[in-house]
Amino acid sequence: MRLTVNGHPHEATPRPGQCLRTVLREAGWFGVKKGCDAGDCGACTVHLDGEPVHSCLVPAVRAEGAEVTTIEGLSGPCRPGEAITPAHPVQTAFLAAQGFQCGFCTPGMVMTAAALDQARRQDLGDALKGNLCRCTGYGAIRDAIAGIARVEAPDGTCIGRSLPAPAAPLVVTGTARFTFDVPEAGTLHLKVLRSPHAHARITGIEAGTALAIPGVVAVLTHEDAPASCFSTGRHEDPRDDAADTRVLDPVLRFVGQRVAAVIAENEGAAEAGCRALRVTYEVLPAILEPEGALAPDAPLVHEGGNLAAEVRGEVGDVSAALAEAEVVYEETFRSQRVQHAHLETHGCVGWRDEEGRLTLRSSTQVPFLTRDALCALYGLGRDEVRVLCGRVGGGFGGKQEMLTEDLVALAVLKTGRPVKWELTRQEQFAATTTRHPMRVKVTVGARKDGRLTALALDVLSDTGAYGNHAGGVLHHGCNEVLAAYTCPNKRVRGRAVHTHTLPSGAFRGYGLSQTIFALESALDEVARRLGLDPFALRRLNAVRPGEPMVAHSLAPHDVVFGSYGLDQCLDLAQAALAENSGPAPEPGWRVGTGMAMAMLDTIPPRGHHAEARAALLPEGGYLIRIGTAEFGNGSQTVHRQFAAQALCADPATVRIAGADTDQVGHDTGAYGSTGTVVAGQAVLRAAEALAVAIRARAAERLGVPAEECRLEGAAVEAPGGRIPLEDLAPLEASGHANGSPRSVAFNVQAFRVAVHPVTGEVRILRSVHAADAGVVINPMQCRGQIEGGVAQAIGAALYEDVRLDGEGAVETRTFRNYHIPACGDVPDTQVLFAQTDDTVGPLGAKSMSESPFNPVAAALGNAIRDATGARLTATPFAPDRIFQAVAASCQDGR
Repeated sequence: MRLTVNGHPHEATPRPGQCLRTVLREAGWFGVKKGCDAGDCGACTVHLDGEPVHSCLVPAVRAEGAEVTTIEGLSGPCRPGEAITPAHPVQTAFLAAQGFQCGFCTPGMVMTAAALDQARRQDLGDALKGNLCRCTGYGAIRDAIAGIARVEAPDGTCIGRSLPAPAAPLVVTGTARFTFDVPEAGTLHLKVLRSPHAHARITGIEAGTALAIPGVVAVLTHEDAPASCFSTGRHEDPRDDAADTRVLDPVLRFVGQRVAAVIAENEGAAEAGCRALRVTYEVLPAILEPEGALAPDAPLVHEGGNLAAEVRGEVGDVSAALAEAEVVYEETFRSQRVQHAHLETHGCVGWRDEEGRLTLRSSTQVPFLTRDALCALYGLGRDEVRVLCGRVGGGFGGKQEMLTEDLVALAVLKTGRPVKWELTRQEQFAATTTRHPMRVKVTVGARKDGRLTALALDVLSDTGAYGNHAGGVLHHGCNEVLAAYTCPNKRVRGRAVHTHTLPSGAFRGYGLSQTIFALESALDEVARRLGLDPFALRRLNAVRPGEPMVAHSLAPHDVVFGSYGLDQCLDLAQAALAENSGPAPEPGWRVGTGMAMAMLDTIPPRGHHAEARAALLPEGGYLIRIGTAEFGNGSQTVHRQFAAQALCADPATVRIAGADTDQVGHDTGAYGSTGTVVAGQAVLRAAEALAVAIRARAAERLGVPAEECRLEGAAVEAPGGRIPLEDLAPLEASGHANGSPRSVAFNVQAFRVAVHPVTGEVRILRSVHAADAGVVINPMQCRGQIEGGVAQAIGAALYEDVRLDGEGAVETRTFRNYHIPACGDVPDTQVLFAQTDDTVGPLGAKSMSESPFNPVAAALGNAIRDATGARLTATPFAPDRIFQAVAASCQDGR
């Protein structure tokens, strides 16, 4: 087959059924991304004879004689691997607006946008309905297409400026390299046969037929795997997560669990090998609902019982306070499973390097913790294993798990050859992790003046088949939700239980989105009963500096008020919500407003460490080496800003190298909102130490005191002369941060909505988010994190729902039947920042990557309640639930 790709002739021999996307990627055009396998996400968009198409849906043979343009060729003819300047107007517009975060969707988004005429640009909801973005919330994308610039230039300082991401030119040209954007010559492919049963024991696996298939190299079963257990959840202290998982286990505990792995020369042979395996099972009783998991006769998921974690505590006397309260409200709220839906699925490539080291290139938020887990699992030293990342295509906590690296490592060790395993979108839904579904019973007692007298939570969390993050999510979800309020009597009873369902795991907000939905909804009802404005109720009861942050225990902790901006957030959100009523609703629609607040500890407890190294290079520029991964959190951008500020340097002269266990000694990982406040602190300290070393060397050369030497761009200036930086190189310094003490961040979300009581449709007329992020290092980027968090939370509140059938199997396995927000679904969110300066974070900064998610569901539920009179107690707020709740409230006369 002959075709033209990016201006150059190309010949290919497609395999039967092969799609155009795969042909292009095999030819080295890695800007064509694989995100869904079904034409749903648009990440693989290319131009076929000038028309945008989803190349995963185009049979390769249909491109015979055609002109194909990928993102790499949008600016002009090019060949694979060439350096590309972003010259196309849409690429430069995406640069100016920084219309991306992780960047995995960006090539497809740019290709679609480049084909829009002026008429189609007027309705981007329709024009971009075939392109999904999980990170940005679409605000920056809409700005890019409208020609609105967000990026600023340095203006005497690097702090507080919307400077561009270091990888921006690579992202918009499709040359940023994600996990699988590497040549595959000689690489074996791994595929997994998965359990059809929620609970079963493997009694036999016959692999002979599979091994006889041409191209199949090996079949791995539980007999080939280590007998030791580990946790897929990764924390600094391995004891934080239950060691209850095997690489391959003869006991299967959920539909979709690994049964065996087939390694072959190509994906087709590996898939055929999986189909050829003959497995016999002893099917065992299963428990699928958390409510029955602790019953005496419940089937056990693991020996020792189905209670995975528990938290109990009380301060004061809640029962007595409720008995004396003038107002008591009690209700049970439920939150559903939600998929992370990052567009780059889990996966990795493993091989032996020239020195024989086991090396894995992985899509992970925790390369160092993954390396350490592999070392423990396979009895290897740290110097025998290397884990590194390319650019990571989204995470949201889902990649704080070791879900593929353990099996790929086993395959490399067994075969001695490079091995690749890339999960399909269906596997991503059916066999990774989700947000913990929770049932939260909340009880609130208050005086007539609105003062809270009692708060109680009874939480039942479904951790699924394995205990990864069970304890952490439960404890975190029961902590800041109560600590945010001053109340003399508080009580928590929390339990996380095992069921024979897919595992839950770390998810943006880490348990708080579920409990905040419950408590903030309950407080809204208390305010209504007392005739108080909901903002006023929060102002009256919110914790303040000088008051203890207490959840359910008086035990000491290391959380402090590094700064306090909640009062500003409440004022900002209330004023913004009042200043613009939005369009008048059509007849039959009901309008209401709602708000909710949230507090978040900015760093995980029990240790979070980062190291950084800063080097002055012989050519005069700087290299910052870190361990943290960039996955759309913007860490590399703020790290460059910190370094440039400390070194009085042009940010363009600062290069960042990270996400590689060879770069530094240790980094706990990019999770728990630590990219800025922990890794960033380490970078700042390393750069400051390097600046001291540079001035000291210059002072020695010039014969003047070091305090008289000043870093000025590319040189050191002193009364005695001037020395170019390259004359002082090389020099290196290091910095470290341990993540303690920890500060708190605050968020307030407010909505105005219109609800149609008959159809149950919800239209968001206005969305306002006020955030206390300390000193905002990069306003454009921080605003984008908030817009993305709000958009993701709107999806979780309104329609996202990982559904299981009656046998425990996941039914929602594609974006076609799991609705994540598209451009037309998401309103513009007005983002407002409190003016604070944190004493804990680097240069006054606080975290702001996961916390915007937390108050959204409650605020939206409160707005729907205000519009309709119906209190929704379960997410998602689907139209049928709204209709039923409105009908019930009318019957009750509410």
